[in-house]
Amino acid sequence: METFKERLRKRETLTGTMLSLPSSEIAEILSRTGFDWLFIDGEHGNFEIGDLQRILQVTDGAVMSLVRVPLNDEIWVKRALDSGAAGIIVPQVKTAEEAEQAVSFCKYPPDGRRSVGISRAHGYGMDFAGYIKRANDDILVVVQIEHIEAVRNAGTIVEVPGVDAVFVGPYDLSASMGMAGDVEATEVKEAIEKVYEVCMAAGKPAGIFGTSVKAVKPYVDMGFSLVCISIDNLIFTGGVKKLVSEIQKMQG
Repeated sequence: METFKERLRKRETLTGTMLSLPSSEIAEILSRTGFDWLFIDGEHGNFEIGDLQRILQVTDGAVMSLVRVPLNDEIWVKRALDSGAAGIIVPQVKTAEEAEQAVSFCKYPPDGRRSVGISRAHGYGMDFAGYIKRANDDILVVVQIEHIEAVRNAGTIVEVPGVDAVFVGPYDLSASMGMAGDVEATEVKEAIEKVYEVCMAAGKPAGIFGTSVKAVKPYVDMGFSLVCISIDNLIFTGGVKKLVSEIQKMQG
C-alpha cells in the first residue's frame, strides 16, 4: 500500500480540512469522515502541546495529521514531531534560507539538527531505534508560501533539498499584496499560478487552502494536490446555521 508521502509525490489530489479547535473529539470525528489528511493549525488555533498530542493520539491510524507550527522555530517543530506528527507545515517561509532552516529542524543529524529524545513518536522508547532510522525519510516537510516576497523567491525555495511540498496561503498572500482577504483578485490569482508553475517545473507538489469546495476547485483542476478545504469552526457554524434556518422555515 502506498504511503501518503508517495501519493503526494505522484501528485494525487489529497483533500483535508483544518482543525483550529483544541478538541480531540472533533478531531476524531473529522478523521473518520473520509478526508485524506488533517491540517492541525498550531499557528492560529488555541493549542497547547498536550492538546496537540491528544489529537494525534485519536487520529492515528485513521488519517494523516500534519501540524502547522506557530513559526519557523526549532522547539515548536521538535515538540510537534515528538508528539507524533506525521509532518510539519511551516508558515511564512519567504526565502530559501528559511526553508533550509525548516528542513534542518525536522531532520536528525547528519541531515539536520533535530535533537534526540524519547517521546510518544518513539513509542515511549519501545520503537526508539526504528523511529530514528525511519524519521528522516518519513516525516513530511511542507513550507508555506504566503507572502509576495516568497512568491518572488519561489524558484529557490522549491529547490531546497528536504522540502517535500509547497503550500500556498491565499489569505496572508493577499494581505501582503495590500488586498487582505480578496483571494479572488486577479493579481493574487496570478501570484498563486506563478507558484504552481514554479513547483511543476521543479517536480514539487503544490498545496492550497480554500474555505469551500468551490474555492479550491479551480486549483484542483489546475493540478494542486495537497488541498485543505474549510475549517472546523466554519463547518460547525455553517451546519448549525443551516439547521436553525430549516427549523425556522418549518415553524413558518
